[in-house]
Amino acid sequence: MPYTTTDLIRILDQELRATRLGQRVLLSPEDRINDPVLAKALGTDQMSRIMAYQDFRTEIHRYQQKHQISGLVWHECRFRGRSVYVPELHPQLSAVEGDKETLMAAKAEILAFWWEAAESLTLWGAAYDPPPLSRAAVEQLIAAAEWAEISAIQAELYLGLCWGDPKEYHCQWAYPDSGCHRVVAAAGKPTDVKMWL
Repeated sequence: MPYTTTDLIRILDQELRATRLGQRVLLSPEDRINDPVLAKALGTDQMSRIMAYQDFRTEIHRYQQKHQISGLVWHECRFRGRSVYVPELHPQLSAVEGDKETLMAAKAEILAFWWEAAESLTLWGAAYDPPPLSRAAVEQLIAAAEWAEISAIQAELYLGLCWGDPKEYHCQWAYPDSGCHRVVAAAGKPTDVKMWL
């Protein structure tokens, strides 16, 4: 019987812990480093640890694809006495067939929660010096998005309006094929605690 998503997360956590403790190393990492400046800055010991973990994670991703084990985890977002359960791609796992459809299916519920919870708040674009956004501007972003993400901290609610490949949408190099616009709902100008999700 294949491992579950939860099993794979636990296994990756154990491997990362072992790597940090120096229990996992890659022999001859200098053969794989094409950047002498980076190699010198990090040192072969550190590069060995990084590459050993990356190799292990790549094998986990192959296992996921072979057995079609979802990379999604579900979490509860709470804000102002309301809550919603939402899926998101675990940062150490890969998306498999059907994961994007699950993310897309949750979009309507996330947006319903967002508009209800953000009703009396000002909407802002996520940037270093964020501009306020109109509801119409946010609606345009929503219309272009394939799925939505949501998270909250004390007095701010964060909405991610995403499209493209769930494995790449956080990577700037993937834009414009994949990406995510961020919107913040806050009573005043938002803090920059989670501005760069």
